[in-house]
Amino acid sequence: MSLVETRPRPLLGLILTGQFMAILDVSIVNVAAPTIQADLAASGAELQLIVAGYTIAYAMLLITGARLGGRSGYRRWFLAGLAVFTVASLLCGIAPGAATLIAFRLLQGAGAALMVPQVLSLIQVGVPQTGRARALGIYAAVISLAAVGGQILGGLLVTLDLFGTSWRPIFLVNVPIGLALLWLGARNLPADEPQPGRGLDLPGLLTLSLATSLVVVPLVLERGWVFMIAGALVFAGFVVIQRRAAHPLIPGRLLRVPGLVAAGVAIFGVMAVYGGFLFSNALHLQNDLHDSPLRAGLTFVPMAGAFALVSLNWKRIPARLHRRLIVSASVVVALGLVALAGVFSGGGHGLPYLLIALAVIGAGMAGAFSPLMTVALARVAPADAPDASGLLAMMLQLGQVVGVAAFGTLFLSGGSISITMVCLAATAVASAVAARWI
Repeated sequence: MSLVETRPRPLLGLILTGQFMAILDVSIVNVAAPTIQADLAASGAELQLIVAGYTIAYAMLLITGARLGGRSGYRRWFLAGLAVFTVASLLCGIAPGAATLIAFRLLQGAGAALMVPQVLSLIQVGVPQTGRARALGIYAAVISLAAVGGQILGGLLVTLDLFGTSWRPIFLVNVPIGLALLWLGARNLPADEPQPGRGLDLPGLLTLSLATSLVVVPLVLERGWVFMIAGALVFAGFVVIQRRAAHPLIPGRLLRVPGLVAAGVAIFGVMAVYGGFLFSNALHLQNDLHDSPLRAGLTFVPMAGAFALVSLNWKRIPARLHRRLIVSASVVVALGLVALAGVFSGGGHGLPYLLIALAVIGAGMAGAFSPLMTVALARVAPADAPDASGLLAMMLQLGQVVGVAAFGTLFLSGGSISITMVCLAATAVASAVAARWI
């Protein structure tokens, strides 16, 4: 019996609220970043690790989180990840310095990596084929609302400076929500149906984690290309290990699903644009244009509204046109970014053109991302749903990590916001090219 048939709206509401919190903590830190940097005297590299450290751990452990869910139960690992995430949020909120905040952000990302893959797996396995597109549309809308909602909520909490706590409530707000979800989840999530035959592939996990660290961390810290080349070589070793593993993290049959690899590459590109865009623009609005955190957050409302609107309505387009929609929408994102580069080149906000460009970018991102998830998972067998969900979620989060690291480094090292927008536009075009192969 399907998930929707057994516990429809309350259950989807519960797991999507967990998803909402996990995405919220990517974006809520963006708008608070200048305040955190000033309060903790953090360097530019430390600030990027505070923002990206969460998604580094998140990206590295997502496939493992998906495998654990498929092996011993989605309910168990959703609740375990939620518990770790909630405790880590409390620790982030009371962190005394930049180094400890980075450490607790890594722990928070690990909790999210255990929790989030269960959401996509439950949708893929539990929702009937006829309702899956709508469920994934809601999933994409939740991601959008959380992303921009984080900007607004972060700006509001920093501006209110509750009890003189400055930026700390952006993490502490997760604690009561997490406790409520733990109680509701323990009572309402369906019993697990574990599959003990699915192993963990520890060598693959360690190799993939090392490869990711060697590529991303030096990129954030600006420590040269040697480590990144080493990371590429370690990743090649990971591919060899996967071919020989009894229970590979990424089964070979999954990579042979038509269009799945191309979809993963396109998702990586779209999310790299998304992560780099939010990080660089949050800093530009506050540091260069001297906006308050609240005003900076509210600036992204047109982008969120357009994203949500398209996410909930793209499925009205005939299925035969979905692949063309992905390519066209990625091009729209590129055009919006080029337009935004022109808006910022004048040195000010460029209103109302700034808001129009943001709406175009939001609509384009939704038109690319939402169909990508549906098209990528449509041909995946239910038995492979956990691994496919983990793979796509890893590409999604790894794209954000690389986006923050690469484009954040470009912006912080002296590149203008306009140059950064043009580079983001080139990445969006690359995503459109990848999407042609889906």
